[in-house]
Amino acid sequence: MLITSAIITGLGLGAMYGLLALGFHITYAVSNTVNFSQGSSMMLGAVLGYTFGVTLGWPMPLAIVAALSLCGVFGLAVERFLVRPFADRGSNGWLMATVAGGIVLDNVVLFTFGKEPRSLPSPWASDAISVFGVGAYPLQLVIPVVGIVAAAALSFLLRNTSYGKGMLAVVQQPEAAKLMGIDTRMVIAGAFAVSTILAGVAGLLIAPLFNVSANMGLVFGIKAFATAILGGIGSAWGVVVAGLLYGLVEALTTAFLGSSYTQIISFSLIILALLFMPNGLLGSAAIKKV
Repeated sequence: MLITSAIITGLGLGAMYGLLALGFHITYAVSNTVNFSQGSSMMLGAVLGYTFGVTLGWPMPLAIVAALSLCGVFGLAVERFLVRPFADRGSNGWLMATVAGGIVLDNVVLFTFGKEPRSLPSPWASDAISVFGVGAYPLQLVIPVVGIVAAAALSFLLRNTSYGKGMLAVVQQPEAAKLMGIDTRMVIAGAFAVSTILAGVAGLLIAPLFNVSANMGLVFGIKAFATAILGGIGSAWGVVVAGLLYGLVEALTTAFLGSSYTQIISFSLIILALLFMPNGLLGSAAIKKV
């Protein structure tokens, strides 16, 4: 019973890490940069969903669409003002700029939304159902499915469609991509918008199971980046698989050893895994021209 409950919880958490890690993957695949405010984007999705759906009383489907749309706008702003100015000069300043952008967003939400955690109601997280004799919310079963479907869709887009191949060409052969009529700036901006929308989806899915607060995305963002590296940040399937594995390890450790050991064991395993698989679970070594 305890193992089954931990597995269900771990898969749900792991899928959240996987969705956030997919955001890291898509921006890296397209531009060789990542958005370190990804955890804040997750928080933004949850807070906006609560604001539109509960505070303003909008129909929840409309609230979700509005929340994800604004998450996409935030992603565009991150790319335009926090990444592009530095990337164009060949500087790695976007690393600190995106971190700072996330901190700014967290504090803006703290002052406007408040610091008190709030619960986002959901019919999928109100009545538990029996799964192999263990009570679980339907939302806990839906979240892993969403993560897997998102990975499959993103992998198919990038590798089996002309638009996806064009996106990959932007980072591999940027000048050739421009000659082929691909608007490289628009493609990169779109990748950042998609990454923050994925984070917003993660926030909306996890919000009914956890409290909505201004600082809810910090830890999720750190763990998601760790799983992105563990899975091989260049592989959509790799980051999702790593997220699911990380969630399972975290939940099983908490269930059998206690929460005091969770971070010690989970991050220690990540270090060990990367020592033996430096390119991640499904990643591959980068090819460098000499």
